[in-house]
Amino acid sequence: MNESATLAAYQAERVGSGMTRSSDELATLPQGMMIAALDLMSYMLGDALKATDADDVLTKMCDRIRRAGVPLDRASSIVPLLHAEAVASARFWERGVGARSYLFPYSAESGEGYSNSPAADAHNSGEWVVMWLPDTPDDRYDIVPELKEAGHTHYIMAPVFMRSGMSSTFSFATCDPAGFSARDFAFLRAVFPALAACQEILTTNRAMHEVMRMYVGDEPHRRILSGDVHRGEVMHIRSAILFADMRRFTELTADMSAEAATGLLNTYYDCLVPPVEDAGGEVLKFMGDGILAIFRAQEDGSAACAAALMAAREGLARVGQAETVPAFEVGIALHFGEVAYGNVGSGMRLDYTVIGRDVNVAARVAGLCGSLGEPLLVSEAFVELSGAKGRSLGRQTLKGLATAQDVHAVSA
Repeated sequence: MNESATLAAYQAERVGSGMTRSSDELATLPQGMMIAALDLMSYMLGDALKATDADDVLTKMCDRIRRAGVPLDRASSIVPLLHAEAVASARFWERGVGARSYLFPYSAESGEGYSNSPAADAHNSGEWVVMWLPDTPDDRYDIVPELKEAGHTHYIMAPVFMRSGMSSTFSFATCDPAGFSARDFAFLRAVFPALAACQEILTTNRAMHEVMRMYVGDEPHRRILSGDVHRGEVMHIRSAILFADMRRFTELTADMSAEAATGLLNTYYDCLVPPVEDAGGEVLKFMGDGILAIFRAQEDGSAACAAALMAAREGLARVGQAETVPAFEVGIALHFGEVAYGNVGSGMRLDYTVIGRDVNVAARVAGLCGSLGEPLLVSEAFVELSGAKGRSLGRQTLKGLATAQDVHAVSA
């Protein structure tokens, strides 16, 4: 019986009847492979869960599979991402080359490559997709010609279904002329639950951090995940505060579709957010067409103010270069003071937000940009620390605040 016939018999007995349990497969292995399988499972459910380098995890996983006697030459781990700019993360390992990583960026065409892939069929069927490549037509999947050209003979795509509802995959390929043996399949079936569990835990942890960071910012996300989730808890931070808003946003978008208005907002954010982050600032809130960011103070705060001013000027320069219809203008206010992170809300519904008098001052100064016809206004406190040169506009009454504030116009 040739190798492909042996494989067919194995699949009919072990897979076609509904996939056997991992422990059943383990019991069929010779002692050496059984010890190797237990070592791999111990690693995947132990040290791998504490690792910080996922490429290293994949490499050590593949090394252990090869030490078990499985002729593995290529493997991959592809997981979904809950990320603003990417849909999935892929890690590929090749014998003699090592591991490399790749992000699949988000776009309107993101799903096209997936639809004609063994991963799609594995997810739809819930079963492993196994290809004996010498007998597989090149047009079965987009990846088949690539696998053949690299000399692979046998390929496995195995689905992982997570409790969160997300789905991921592992793949395994060999260049061995005989392909994977029935014993190799038994080994991979035996260890696969441990591989899948490790992948799910690491993927879920990554998704949790990325979603939290995406929606509440870097520092709040760390504080929330470290246990700062009780109403009334407050942390005070001295910082330069940047508050920006788009002028006449309501008027500009009055006759726009929701999609067009969202596109205009995203262009506006693309002008302001990268300069803030490049200068070491943290965007804390998107409030409609408003942006609140801080630059944490070290020592006297002068460096934070300088960074905030640089970010504001770069952001306004990008706004001036933006090609949108309609064109838009932005007003930015800079202030120095104290912000307070705090949990506010009721019952189980909380918001981790930024509050404080100095936040209100920055917002109200930004509100003056339109009425005063100035793109960049700064408070007296900011001028004192930054040394920014500007024109004094005198004391201005700020809505909701009892004390008028000295406001200065600074060149953009």
